[in-house]
Amino acid sequence: MLNPDPAAPLPIFPDLLVDGIVDRIPLGERSIAVVDGADAADPVEFANRISESIRSTGRACDVIDLHDFVRPASLRFEFSHTDELSYRTAWFDFDALDREVVAPLGLNGRGSYLPRLWDEAADRSARAKLVDATPDQVLIVAGPTLLGRVVDPSVVVHLTLSAAALRRRNPDDQHWTIEPLLRFYESYADSRERPHAHFTVRWDHPERPAVLPRSHP
Repeated sequence: MLNPDPAAPLPIFPDLLVDGIVDRIPLGERSIAVVDGADAADPVEFANRISESIRSTGRACDVIDLHDFVRPASLRFEFSHTDELSYRTAWFDFDALDREVVAPLGLNGRGSYLPRLWDEAADRSARAKLVDATPDQVLIVAGPTLLGRVVDPSVVVHLTLSAAALRRRNPDDQHWTIEPLLRFYESYADSRERPHAHFTVRWDHPERPAVLPRSHP
């Protein structure tokens, strides 16, 4: 699809967006992909759509929900249940994600990954077993504030929501997360040292997404 203005958002059909993302994932090797987005954007659901497309070709693909790698409640709620700094910096266990999911699929990795670490609702170990990765395994990590926190992903997709959409699509008891989310993504966009997502997608209306230019703040 030709875009007459390369600096403008490019409307795209959701299925074509999925196809474009899948095309960036290399064949014949293990690969990590990232779908970043606020919970209100439902990044896990979109990651599952990408996964279904990959699995339809006969390739193994699994979705890793970042909420299965939260820290225990005693750490998340140390300063209150709605502490904004904790949400941005201490809510999710990114070290465990790297250790149990990302590094095992890398060069000299053990070749088996942990699909879940922590049961967020029960606040206890998920007691999941290691899964052996196939030689061409794809894992899609999905959740909020993932930008820059996964080492050497094949493709990074950022589903971006406006502040109005965040307020509209978040339940009332989650509105306290909106400000830290906006701060995180604004800070990331302002940094010239951090790599941009391969696909930054305007996601206020998921049935009518638009891909933003890579230079878009």
